[in-house]
Amino acid sequence: MQGAQRNRRWYFWLLLGLGFFVFLASCSDNGKEVLRPTETTAPASTSEATTTTTAATETGGTDLVAAGEALFAKDCAACHTVGGGVLVGPDLAGVTTRRDTEFLKSWITDNVAFAEVNADAKALSEEFSAQMPPFALSDGDMDALLAYLESTAEMTTETTVASGPRELSAAEMEAASDIYFNRCAGCHGTLRAGATGPNIQPENTLEKGTEALETIITNGLPGGMPAWGASGVLSPEDIELMANFVQLPPPEPPQRPMADIRESWNLMVPVADRPTEPQTDRNWENYMGVVLRDAGKVTIIDGDTREELAELSVGFAAHIFRSSATGRYFIVVGRDGVVTLIDLWTETPTVVAQVQGCFDARSVESSKFEGFEDKYIVQGCYWPPQYIVYDGLTLEPLTVQSVLTDDIEGNPLDEVRVAAIIASHEDPVWILALKESGYVAVVDYSMDGFPIRDKIASAKFLHDGGWDSTQRYFMLAANAADKIVVIDMEELKLEAIVDVGKTPHPGRGANWVDPKFGPVWATVYLGEGKLTLIGTDPVNYPEYAWKVVRDVELPGTGSLF
Repeated sequence: MQGAQRNRRWYFWLLLGLGFFVFLASCSDNGKEVLRPTETTAPASTSEATTTTTAATETGGTDLVAAGEALFAKDCAACHTVGGGVLVGPDLAGVTTRRDTEFLKSWITDNVAFAEVNADAKALSEEFSAQMPPFALSDGDMDALLAYLESTAEMTTETTVASGPRELSAAEMEAASDIYFNRCAGCHGTLRAGATGPNIQPENTLEKGTEALETIITNGLPGGMPAWGASGVLSPEDIELMANFVQLPPPEPPQRPMADIRESWNLMVPVADRPTEPQTDRNWENYMGVVLRDAGKVTIIDGDTREELAELSVGFAAHIFRSSATGRYFIVVGRDGVVTLIDLWTETPTVVAQVQGCFDARSVESSKFEGFEDKYIVQGCYWPPQYIVYDGLTLEPLTVQSVLTDDIEGNPLDEVRVAAIIASHEDPVWILALKESGYVAVVDYSMDGFPIRDKIASAKFLHDGGWDSTQRYFMLAANAADKIVVIDMEELKLEAIVDVGKTPHPGRGANWVDPKFGPVWATVYLGEGKLTLIGTDPVNYPEYAWKVVRDVELPGTGSLF
């Protein structure tokens, strides 16, 4: 009964979420369906300018140019100059002498779609790697913007030389390193080699220069980079500091050996002092955890009554919850590499142990195979490149293993981050996504030393993912490669690699049964406004298995989960 109630709640929220999209039509696209919303809300800046632009269109002349200049300042100046040289995108002085009106309209409206059908647009898109968002401009807005650009036809484009970095003091380097860890390393890497975000090592950042980097950090980019300055997270002084910092060689990050990990271990409640049966009348098997990321806390909620039971400190920037095999314990990992074990059998949920295995981490998992329930916990590090295995009841550190390896093309790597981890129910193994390498590591916790017993070659820049509906297949995003990797967890082999859209970022993804395509798994994207469904049933729906069967266009330029 309890499982049925959970399923009904899950389907309710799924249908409610999908109910926000009322689809006008579907059409065939290489065997898959493309669904489009009946309405796409224009960007707020466009609607705000509509009244002014409409009035200017009626009067024409200088009023139209002025209205276009206002639109440019609002929507374009973050990435483009007029006569000031290349910034994030090209200098647009005299652009109407280089491109005709129809080209410019098509590019402004949807440059991604235009680049698929126009060779010049494709070349321009490849020259400037930052994707420009589509703009749903009214006819009046478009006329005004083009009138302003036409007014610059006689201007010349400057050939600018990127300004290099200034020297930073030791205190500034320390402050910049802290900001980089907190805001940048997750996407760009500790050594800045990139993965979800681009490589921002000096050979790339020096080409852009300080002013362009300040603009990018301030306003963000459509592919998913936040507008750190415009949102108020970073001050102008912080932004100037970071624009210089990323043009300098990255400082050498420290290692974290077993001695340091053991020193951090804090067993607050020994196993002998814990209850042998639940000390609450609540349905502890239906407790839920909510991450309070910036507060460094988690909240435990009674899923039956929706009551808040406990708010617990777990370290800096809590990232994810995982449940132990028996469900008795919640395991939390923070971005500072601290792992926290929470006992749900106490009268109120209680932290019973903590340890710090990494300086930066995103993933943790427990042993799930029969006979090993709650026996071990594995933590994967973003830095250093290693994983740690702990006792599942005390978090006592048992081993540290390096994950440094060449990538699937044979190139040596200085940084390999452990991204998603999943526990097999068929074998005593964990699957670790080794991000930069393109390998999926099979860690055997039935063997002495908890070694990597095998590596499955897949696609580079592995990130997040989750189970299909049968829990046989692990669906894993290789997001910078625009692919979804499918791992057969029974055979422990690569099942398929599916080409998808720009920078998939599914979290765990979502499963449901589609009326036409059968069981499907879905992902959204950081790099485009789209939801993609992939068929996942090779037995009953083999014609759709491991294929993109439906794309749903969403408003905006991307989604996180």
